[in-house]
Amino acid sequence: MNKRLSTLGRAQHFPRRHIALALSVVLSLAFISLWSPSQQLSAKRQSVDLSLKPELDPSISVGIEAPLDPPMVTQENWEEITVKKGDNLSSIFSRNQLSATQLYRFANSGKQAADLKYIKPGDKLELVRSDTDDLLKLKYHKDIFITQLWQHENNKFVFSEQVKKPEIKTTYRESVIEQSLYLASQQAEISDNITMQLAEIFAWEIDFIQDIRAGDRFSLTYEEKYLDGNKIGEGRVLAASFINRGNEYFAVLYTDSKGRSNYYNKKGVSLKKAFTRYPVDFTRISSRFSRARKHPILHRIRAHNGVDYAAPYGTPVKATSDGKIILAGKKGGYGNTVVIKHRIKYTTLYAHLKHFARGIRSGKKVKQGQIIGYVGSSGLATGPHLHYEFRVHNVHRDPLKVKLPHALPIASSDKSRFKKHSTKMLTQLAVFKNTSNLALNP
Repeated sequence: MNKRLSTLGRAQHFPRRHIALALSVVLSLAFISLWSPSQQLSAKRQSVDLSLKPELDPSISVGIEAPLDPPMVTQENWEEITVKKGDNLSSIFSRNQLSATQLYRFANSGKQAADLKYIKPGDKLELVRSDTDDLLKLKYHKDIFITQLWQHENNKFVFSEQVKKPEIKTTYRESVIEQSLYLASQQAEISDNITMQLAEIFAWEIDFIQDIRAGDRFSLTYEEKYLDGNKIGEGRVLAASFINRGNEYFAVLYTDSKGRSNYYNKKGVSLKKAFTRYPVDFTRISSRFSRARKHPILHRIRAHNGVDYAAPYGTPVKATSDGKIILAGKKGGYGNTVVIKHRIKYTTLYAHLKHFARGIRSGKKVKQGQIIGYVGSSGLATGPHLHYEFRVHNVHRDPLKVKLPHALPIASSDKSRFKKHSTKMLTQLAVFKNTSNLALNP
């Protein structure tokens, strides 16, 4: 105690300026000693967290809060994946070291992701990973037009879709027939697809088997489709001219105000008949229309009010025109039968069917060319064939000779619009033709 008092007494003899300076030095050292360890510890902890970060489970927080999204990559590197036989989304994720958690989040991100269960061998997927190998982006090339993209945002995958529309160009071709339409089309570098369209357009005006003559000629404009500068296919014939045995026929594609497309001549009359001539692809006509024929089973004379088309069991039978089914069931000796009402006065009957097509029933509307049943031998029949009847005002007519009506003409409300369109398309066809002739005969 005396020693402490003695020390204190000696300190009182130091000048106040020296004492103040000494106290400031002591306090500074104390502050440094208290702050430095925590700073060093904090720096060390930060260094450890960064170095271990790629190996940490993102759901565990060690020293820092785990982010909602995986860290973005400094540069996007797209990895391409080709779908293999037997692949599904699970096997693709597993093979590319993407966790089950990521698969779950992706698969439950919306109905678009669920559609990826329909991927096929050869399909292409692309993905981008983060610096921690988490999935950031996944791209699916659905077809050459549609690309689907999923991006990881706010702990979920956000979907977007890019749709490319092909560029449509109008192409002109012409040719002179020497032997057949097919060979003439080949010489003009016209594809089989466009050749078939041309034949179908004029099928009711020209018999391409019996009526074609050397010297017949045709010209047409049609659509060609391009994507990224590359031709990917053809569209529809837009306008055509066909000279057969000195007669010239024209066709123009027109879409009416209700969105229905068809081919018409210059006057707006449809080139398509309301009925097709044959309801089945047959091997031969086994029995023709007759008012007095001996029945092969009943062995007595009775009228045969239709045409029998022999065809193998199961051959599809098609409706010859649009209409409404008034019977789909058994009908006496006809067996399994379909009867269709067309417009006001026309009725067709299809008998001896093996069975009906799916969904065919009384009261259902059908379209021309729709499959309604299959060839069989139900009812009174000696073998597989289709019995077909054509009635006008409920009077039987010979299906092979009856004059078939045209499809409905241009509606009155569309006539002005059609005239402008047809004039434009046929003028374009003529200009192409004149330019081509000028090039050949300068």
